[in-house]
Amino acid sequence: MLLPILLAIQAIRGDRDLIERLQRRDPQALAELYDRFGRLVYSLILRVVRDTAIAEDLVQETFLRVWNRSQGLDAERGSVGPWLLAVARNRAIDYLRSAAGRERNAVEFEETDHPALFCDMEPDILRSDKTRRVRAAMEKLAPNYREVMHLAYFEGLSQSEMAKRMGQPLGTVKTWVRTALKSLRDELGVAVTS
Repeated sequence: MLLPILLAIQAIRGDRDLIERLQRRDPQALAELYDRFGRLVYSLILRVVRDTAIAEDLVQETFLRVWNRSQGLDAERGSVGPWLLAVARNRAIDYLRSAAGRERNAVEFEETDHPALFCDMEPDILRSDKTRRVRAAMEKLAPNYREVMHLAYFEGLSQSEMAKRMGQPLGTVKTWVRTALKSLRDELGVAVTS
């Protein structure tokens, strides 16, 4: 029972020490930060940009930004991890906006860049990324496949009920459901259950 509490206290103390060392411009502190969060930052960015070379560049930009803004970190108000992940996600999204041919609009959020505002937001970031990926996968489906997925998962209809509503034979609806699930599974790289 006490072990998780002790580990949490050690993590907070470790963050405090790490933040103080970053603020003193200790290069070893940046190396430790990278060792702790480098993989997570890379995987988050890679999920957004879907290109390994670009993800590697954006990881470097992320850690450089954290290094340059370390004076804004307040160890008393929050952990460095959630802020770092928010910076990484913002860098990846900024890249996508510019890469999509839109005007380079890397918005600087001076008020929201404060690290303490991102305390405990790692689960939110990962949830929003999953939601974005599912939406994108659904949009790639053919209209009839998208409709059966909507009827099944959002309206809770059985395949027989879908066939009646859509005016299609039951076998056709079953094929559409199977094909849609396979497409989603392939697109998302996860097991999708019917």
